[in-house]
Amino acid sequence: MTIRVLVADDQAMVRGGLRLILEDQPDFEVVAEAADGAEAVEAARRLRPDVCLVDVRMPRLDGIEVTRALAGPGVPDPLRVVVVTTFDLDEYVYGALRAGATGFVLKDCGPALLVEAVRAAHQGDALVSPSVTLRLLRHLTARLPAPGRADHPLSNRELEVVRAVARGRTNQEIAAELFISLSTVKSHVAGIQAKLGLRNRVEVAAWAWENRIAGS
Repeated sequence: MTIRVLVADDQAMVRGGLRLILEDQPDFEVVAEAADGAEAVEAARRLRPDVCLVDVRMPRLDGIEVTRALAGPGVPDPLRVVVVTTFDLDEYVYGALRAGATGFVLKDCGPALLVEAVRAAHQGDALVSPSVTLRLLRHLTARLPAPGRADHPLSNRELEVVRAVARGRTNQEIAAELFISLSTVKSHVAGIQAKLGLRNRVEVAAWAWENRIAGS
């Protein structure tokens, strides 16, 4: 199955580099490039790519606005958006997360992680890796006021899964750490998202860090 990707960045050289990396994969196809946010939204709505790879800083509409338009709450049949950002732009990361992004990659992350992020988004998952999202979330939540004890409906086992997700563990790693089956992990993650009203693993990780549960 071919994974159809839209690439949006205001720099032609960056778009070309991303295209080369993605199309080096036998099952990836870049179906469109966009030089600004408005063009990205138009092309994405018209072509319905499997994954939109969107720069956070673009003319006309920035990556957060693009994400909100394509994947935000209330959007019918939302698309999957992976935001490309830099470590210094924490406020953009938080905004994109709340707008519905299913993953983040740093511009200097390297080809392997870029491909991993796109594949994760295509599979309906979200990239939460120790080298990228976890570091961003830690830096962000370090600046938030300390909350009181989080009031939540999660069981102790679900909290263990949440902590593992927030630390960047994959489902396979969580299964091995907690001595449970892969299908049980998936069921726990789905149940956690339903109970907390969250859409993906990135939001689960953010919730854990915001409520100081990740390191508890």
